[in-house]
Amino acid sequence: MAKKLMKGNEAIGEAAIQAGCRNYFAYPITPQSEVAEYLARRMPEVGGNFVQAESELAASNMVFGAAATGELVFTTSSSPGISLMAEAISYIAGAQLPAVFVNIVRGGPGLGGILPAQSDYFQSTKGGGHGDYRLLVLAPATVQEAVDLMMLAFRLACRYRNPVLVLGDGMIGQMMEPVEFNPPPHADDVAPIETWATSGAKGRKSNIVRSLYLDPEVLEKNNHALAAKYKRWERDEIRYKTYNCDGAPQLLLVAYGTTARICQSAIDDLKREGIEVGLLRPITLYPFPSAAVAELADRIGKVMSVEMSMGQMVEDVQAAAGRGIKVAFFGRTGGMVPSPDEVANHVRQYLKGAVS
Repeated sequence: MAKKLMKGNEAIGEAAIQAGCRNYFAYPITPQSEVAEYLARRMPEVGGNFVQAESELAASNMVFGAAATGELVFTTSSSPGISLMAEAISYIAGAQLPAVFVNIVRGGPGLGGILPAQSDYFQSTKGGGHGDYRLLVLAPATVQEAVDLMMLAFRLACRYRNPVLVLGDGMIGQMMEPVEFNPPPHADDVAPIETWATSGAKGRKSNIVRSLYLDPEVLEKNNHALAAKYKRWERDEIRYKTYNCDGAPQLLLVAYGTTARICQSAIDDLKREGIEVGLLRPITLYPFPSAAVAELADRIGKVMSVEMSMGQMVEDVQAAAGRGIKVAFFGRTGGMVPSPDEVANHVRQYLKGAVS
């Protein structure tokens, strides 16, 4: 398929359609409202359903209902909107249903601002809602990768019958880049929907979709089943990329999404000065690529987390690096996007010992 120049939000909507999704329920919030604007036109063209709900609470519960019937379904929002969806996300995880959520992150806390940020890392990876549940969290760094990860998200949601979160930022949603759509094959290891969905009994025993288990022994059994699923993710679904990590870098940067692109440009600039710096870019924020970070941290000896937040990912990077290595941090927040020059300058100062 030929490449097409598209805005990130519109490409995300089209990727869902190309993945086979025909159900989208959402409520507008900047900087992701173009997804809904795009799908208001596209979904009817492909025989799909788009409902602009009266709130994020309503949209997320519509997702719950559609997922329970075995339909592919997704929604998009931004930061405070995802907070409002957290209860339904927990229900969907507890009921073991497939669904995709997209968060195009804006600055916070509170209503904050509408510019790009990465300050929803805790919300995304540590569980934004209640109970013992987890989300698979995918973090694209380009519009093309947002397309690819959207398609992957539906496949993983069906494979594990679990909500999957695609975590971008305002830049990913608003920038325009060439993209192509190459839908992956459907997951070949998913349970047939008639074994779990409310798709009509038709002579078989009815399925009951629920997250309510009043018997504590039954609830504990369900939580153990969920935990086993999450362990499978840690074994099979960790994704990351490295850049300039061969040889003998003086420092390892860990960054994801848009910030990783900025770091890569900074690394190229530093390389021309004879300063070698490596980059590890997590693609799955959960499960986090801890083993890969640990191996590189042990070999390189110095690590810095670079984020558009006050340092939320630092905790995971530090846990992976171990007590013997203190992870440094550089970040901008509130919608401020660091430039490659800012990152490069902070690296120079750090390697000189001028900043910690």
